[in-house]
Amino acid sequence: MLGRRRVPDYSGDLADIRRAAIELLSRREHCAAEIRARLLARFGKEAPVEPELERLLAEGLLSDARFAETFVRAHRNKGHGPLRILRDLAQRGVASELAEAAVDPRSRDWQELARAWKERRFGAQPPASAGEWQRVARQLQQRGFSPDQVRFALSGRDRER
Repeated sequence: MLGRRRVPDYSGDLADIRRAAIELLSRREHCAAEIRARLLARFGKEAPVEPELERLLAEGLLSDARFAETFVRAHRNKGHGPLRILRDLAQRGVASELAEAAVDPRSRDWQELARAWKERRFGAQPPASAGEWQRVARQLQQRGFSPDQVRFALSGRDRER
């Protein structure tokens, strides 16, 4: 049934909330905000999800830092830049300190990732015209790379900072 919202099925048993949270975490890492939103959607706004979230955090089963590291690794492998990854982590409710620590946007690795993506997509030669340079630069920026990283990727040569 498309378009129909599921009625919250909280029966008053805290074990149901824990079981649902662990089921979600068994599939992939989640941040606390994602788990909270999913549990509230499933069990209703009156369900006591906060104590269970605190328990999962204390037990180490739920970790925003671990989620951020996993998220960064996955999105880095997709060729996404640090600015996009930081924005996406913020949208998911990860604290900025944890996101910054996982991303480290000042790392030289991001420049190499930008260059690798550019070479895979457009070849190793620098853009032939100003229009082509702008088009490639715009695509790199849309992927979340900073202006410095874009310039590095389009320079066509290695340079030290």
